[in-house]
Amino acid sequence: MAEMHNDHARLIQNHMEVVGSDGQHVGIVDHLEGGDVIKLTKSDPAAGGKHHFIPMQWVDHVDQQVHLGMKSAQAVKEWQDAA
Repeated sequence: MAEMHNDHARLIQNHMEVVGSDGQHVGIVDHLEGGDVIKLTKSDPAAGGKHHFIPMQWVDHVDQQVHLGMKSAQAVKEWQDAA
């Protein structure tokens, strides 16, 4: 499983859109933190002016966007706020 996350990490680039399994917007990639956490930009309107973190385990696949394996509302509910 860790190998798959590493493959996803190599494909993820700064400023890519992150979407839920329902195709709805979750956020914009600021950068990867340590290869296993995605930090989302705070400038995105969905972020409410705060950085948020989502684990790589949530990523289902990556193409032009980062697709999560959960619906967007669940991801927003469970993401971690930056301190």
